[in-house]
Amino acid sequence: MSGTSRPNVIQAARIYLRVSTEQQDLARQEAIVAGARASGFYVAAVYREKASGARPDRPELLRMVADLQPGEVVVAEKIDRISRLPLPEAITLNYAQPLLVVAFSALFLHETIRAYRWTAVAVGLAGVLVISWPNLTLLASPAGIDNQELLGVIAVLASAAISAGAMILVRSLVHTERTATIVLWFSLTATVASLFSLPFGWQWLTPTQCALLVGAGVCGGLGQILMTQAYRHAEASVVAPFEYTSMILGVAVGYWAFSEVPTANTLVGGVIVVAAGIFIIWREHRLGLPRGAARKLVPPQG
Repeated sequence: MSGTSRPNVIQAARIYLRVSTEQQDLARQEAIVAGARASGFYVAAVYREKASGARPDRPELLRMVADLQPGEVVVAEKIDRISRLPLPEAITLNYAQPLLVVAFSALFLHETIRAYRWTAVAVGLAGVLVISWPNLTLLASPAGIDNQELLGVIAVLASAAISAGAMILVRSLVHTERTATIVLWFSLTATVASLFSLPFGWQWLTPTQCALLVGAGVCGGLGQILMTQAYRHAEASVVAPFEYTSMILGVAVGYWAFSEVPTANTLVGGVIVVAAGIFIIWREHRLGLPRGAARKLVPPQG
């Protein structure tokens, strides 16, 4: 419910809470009810269900749809619940990618990884943990981590490893291919691969949704071009720590677009993340000075 403004007129809300299996509990999601009331909504009813999101026969969901009255609001947990892992945990675990990029750089690209780069990546990850800490709930749950959540953890870490592998491949390709070629084939491959998700619940989009997706695609394409250029001009282990700045940009967008005020944890963690990036820039600049001087001293060949 973060970023939701208080309605001028009291509005009724019906809340739908769901987990995928009988072994899971709804305790963590109960905070949504309190959040709705705090935002000024009158909670008409709460519908609780333990059923897979892939099943169409969900009695409580159907009952809620039947009970809905004109002007009422439906409140449900964010879509991250479909992935079996709360959003803060998913985001934090996904930030293991820069660590894996540094490790893969040493293993596959034979880059020289000094303690300074490892330190910068570790400090950046610590900053992300500081930002996410107030929202982390997985380890605080009295029931611990169930099988569905464990599956979510494995999926996120696997995603981080695959993303890190993609970055290593990009770093290898920039030595022989143009940026436009890499981005074109990267985008085409991702588009074709995503078509395999067609049987799993695709729906027709409205014109507004299409426009938003096109806009997101344009932004993603520009980001891909800039990222590829970054790997062209710097080693993968140097670029990796700057991945954490996306957390800072997310906080900035949340503030300007959704009026979400940063917390003390966000500000402290942001300072740590930025400091890690500045340290890398400073360190690489210091290393670059003697490298540049050495290149000038090399006599011409021939």
